[in-house]
Parts: sequence; C-alpha cells; structure tokens
Amino acid sequence: MKFSAAAAGALLAIASSASTAYGFAPAASVSSFTATRSLNAPRPSSSAATLYRSPATALRMSASFNVGIVGATGAVGKEIVGCLEKRAFPVGNLRIFGSERSAGREVDTQFGKVTVELFDEDAARECDVVFLAVDGDFSLAHAENICAGDDGAVVIDNSSAFRYKEGIPLVVPEINAETTKGKKLIANPNCTTAIGLMAVWPLHKLFGLKKMLMSTYQAASGAGQPGMDELVEGTKSVLNGERDVAENKIFAHPLPFNVIPHIDKFQENGYTKEEMKVTWETRKICGLDDDFPVSCTAVRIPTSRAHSENIVAIFDKPVDVAAARKALEEAPGVKLVDDPENLKYPMPLTATGQYDIEVGRVRPCIAFDNALEFFVCGDQLLRGAALNAVVVAEAMAENGALKAKATV
Repeated sequence: MKFSAAAAGALLAIASSASTAYGFAPAASVSSFTATRSLNAPRPSSSAATLYRSPATALRMSASFNVGIVGATGAVGKEIVGCLEKRAFPVGNLRIFGSERSAGREVDTQFGKVTVELFDEDAARECDVVFLAVDGDFSLAHAENICAGDDGAVVIDNSSAFRYKEGIPLVVPEINAETTKGKKLIANPNCTTAIGLMAVWPLHKLFGLKKMLMSTYQAASGAGQPGMDELVEGTKSVLNGERDVAENKIFAHPLPFNVIPHIDKFQENGYTKEEMKVTWETRKICGLDDDFPVSCTAVRIPTSRAHSENIVAIFDKPVDVAAARKALEEAPGVKLVDDPENLKYPMPLTATGQYDIEVGRVRPCIAFDNALEFFVCGDQLLRGAALNAVVVAEAMAENGALKAKATV
C-alpha cells in the first residue's frame, strides 16, 4: 500500500492526534447534558429530565459518598473519574484500587492526589459505591462479595458478568432507573446497546416498538486502550512504509484501512455474541418479551472512539417524522443533529468526547410500513460505559438505593 508523502503526513497527524482523545474529554467539548449545565441550547424541562439537572442541585444532601473505582487506570476507569469530576458528583473520598502492578501509583484528580491501593474486598466494602471497570472474570469473583450484607457497598459493574442474571438490574437510567431501588449490584449495559437505546426509547414510547434492525460501525475503543493503541500504531506502521499490512494482536484481522464484520465470538445461530448482546439487552432494559425480534450486525471500523449505528425501527403505530424529531429533541441525553442540506448529521468525529449521543438522518423507512430509519453516534467510553455508570449512581442517590454509611 503506497501513499504520497503529503497524504502520509496528513494521515499520521490524524493518527497521532487520536491518541490525545484517550483520556478525559476537554471540558469545552462536553455537550449539553443537563438542563442547568447546558453549553449550548438549554434542555427542555420535563419530569423525564430529572436526572439531567446539575448534580450539584440534584444530589444536594448533607452527606457525601466514599467512592471506590477498580480499574481506574484503564480507558473506562479514567473516564469514570472524569465524569465524577465534571458532573460534580458528591465525592467525599475517592479510593482507587488496582493490581500489584499499579498499586502505589499516584493519580491526580480534582478530589486530590490519590494513591492506588492494592485491591482488597474488605477495603472495597468500606466504600459507599464501587465502580468496577474490569473484566467479567474479576467481577464474577468479587462483585457479590463487595456488596453482600447491609454493610456492603453498592456495586456498579461495567463488565458483562451479571447483565443477564435474573434479579440484577441492567440499567440505562433514562429508561429504567426505577429498577435500581433496593438493589446493591447493578449491571452496566454493553456500549452498543446503551448508545442505541438512548435514541430508540423515546420513539418506542411514542409509537410502540415492534421490531428492530441494527447495523453497527464500532470504534477501536470497544477493545479498550490496547485496541486503540493497535489501531494507531498499525496505521503509523503502514503510513511509514514499515509494513504493507498492519500487525494484529487485539483484533481478528488488521484494522487500519479495513473493516471487520466480527466482534466477539460467533454463536451457533450465526450471529456473534456482540450482536446477540444487543438483542438480549434491549429486551431486558426495555421490558420486552423474551422473543422480541431484534437483529444486529456488528462491524469494527478504523476509528479511535465513538460507535455509530444505523437503526431501522418498525412500530405498531403509524409514524410521524415531525413527532419523532420532537421526541428526540426533548429526550435527555440525546442531541438531534439532522440537517442534511447543511451537511449536519451524526459522526464519530463530532460525537467523541460528548455526553449526549447524536441522532440524525431521521426518515421514513421505504422498505417497511410504520418504520423509521436513523443514524446514531455515541462515545463508547462515555455513554457506552463510564457516563452511564455515573448517572446510575446519581439515580440511586436520588431514589435512596445509594446511601452514605454512618461514620463512627
């Protein structure tokens, strides 16, 4: 694969700049997420938007929380810290737990300099809420022990370990925050599901969802920091002329200058597990029947972060595009970007670092009756992971499921 010097230089600049987007989103780039913290047009006020008041107002209380994060030095863990900071979550004390490799490191936060502690279940139980940004095996081994008993901590788990377990809420707060009441262990959804349902839910309430078809275009960030690093380094190696085709260790095939229609393991029905996650999780989060028809094709593409999804939603009722647009405009956590004449539509470039998901290209689907087709983009590390987890904690603080422990 050959590139001119000018083209190679330009692409290398893009690849290099992508690495600066791995940490916290710059404050100026955060979109309007709450009615009182809007950086652009104010959010409409409604009962559905209660979670989007400024956390300093929504969580005004006498007590602050002892917060723990396991995996805070990874891509999602870093963003959890950033969301706690930017949303003014009432953190009285922040504790960061890690492995022997990271224990002893110091992390600078707006809550002060924090020394990473070697993970210990008893220490984690001392917290009011613990965010797990670790793999499923770790969560299976420790999550239930951390939250056990009246003196255990609330655990919000970002892995897939408990998503499908009966009795454990799988939560997108804008949809089913009430399921957290009286619970100590909460599962965060798969990033693809969380981003897509932010746009689908307001339309479901309006027209009644009957079937859904989704095609995803998922960024390297879905594989965490190692995936993003492999994309950047692989792109550089090709542009520098070191290799004709990039190496791959994280992805099934080289990702630079390629797309891969394979994310997670293939299942007996021909779908991948990533695709089935969308089906299973949509049913559980939205309270739909166990056989509700949802189909997904998931594709990995060579962008750094922010997933994209094309969604065909088929409804019980006749659709009205103007009503659909209005519902999306008013939905908390959703930004309508739908002005094709002026080349404005959702893109990973504009969705990266944003708290709101973007939705646009809203139109009647000409292949099905009572159907809409639209395009969605959302930051996988934020709405697809860290932000969702922090908003879950805010919702639990408001409904009483998360309480500060009495101090002696």
